[in-house]
Amino acid sequence: MTHYEEDFKKKVVRLHLEEGRTLKSLADEYGASKAAISKWIRTYREECQINPNSKNEYDYMKENLKLRKQLEETEKENRFLKKAAAFFAKEIE
Repeated sequence: MTHYEEDFKKKVVRLHLEEGRTLKSLADEYGASKAAISKWIRTYREECQINPNSKNEYDYMKENLKLRKQLEETEKENRFLKKAAAFFAKEIE
C-alpha cells in the first residue's frame, strides 16, 4: 500500500473541491487511485464537522469553486453577446 503525505493529500483534495477537478483527472495526474482520493475527500469533509478551521477552509474552497463557475458562465455569455453584436452590426450596414 502506498503511503501519501498529508500535504499531498490536501493538495489533491483542494484541486477537487476548489477547482472542480474530477477524480479521474486527479488519479491520472497524481498516480493515486480514485478510491483513495474519494476517501481523502470524505475524511476531509468529516474533519470539517469537528474542526472549525477546516470548516472555514472547506467553505472557502466551495465558494471559490462556485465563483469560478460563475465567471466561466459570464465569460461564455460575453463571447456570445460580442458575436451577436457583430452580427447585428453587419446586418444594419
